Amino acid sequence: KGPVPYIRKVGKGAENPGISPLSEVWYNKCVRMHLSRKEASMERREEIIRLWFSMWLQNRDLGLDEIFTDGAVYVESWGPEYHGSERIRHWFNEWNTRGRVLQWEIRQFIHAEQQTVVEWYFKNIMNTGEEEAFDGISLVKWTEGNQICFLKEFGCNESRYDPYQEGPYPHFREEKTLWF
Repeated sequence: KGPVPYIRKVGKGAENPGISPLSEVWYNKCVRMHLSRKEASMERREEIIRLWFSMWLQNRDLGLDEIFTDGAVYVESWGPEYHGSERIRHWFNEWNTRGRVLQWEIRQFIHAEQQTVVEWYFKNIMNTGEEEAFDGISLVKWTEGNQICFLKEFGCNESRYDPYQEGPYPHFREEKTLWF
């Protein structure tokens, strides 16, 4: 038996304030809230993930060096893999010249030991006018200092259906399969 995961759901329309990447601000907040060390670590990790999502929504680097270790690995759901914080920064800056993130809503966090799973909804528009929207999760692995050392995304088509709705044999839609 492994550790029991801690699940924190984030409701639609829940307050998602901007956060300061400064550890001192985070520490003081935790002291004021009388959080245990484990709860404080979960709070900090959630703030870091919110900061990463906010950076995409604002198209601005708000503290990438505080989020990722120098040797971090980031795997996108459709295949690209970035090694190191400088490569992640390059991808972030370059991608934002070609598109814009419209929504990246957090649905829930699941914490276990040095890992967090975050469920989310994502929507973007590219400069070509093409829009994409899908549900997803990120598997995040942390260092002792609460920096991301590994992040892998998984995507799920938002246009779902039951292929057995009309009988015992599947009827699949005749459409292009999405990349994830």
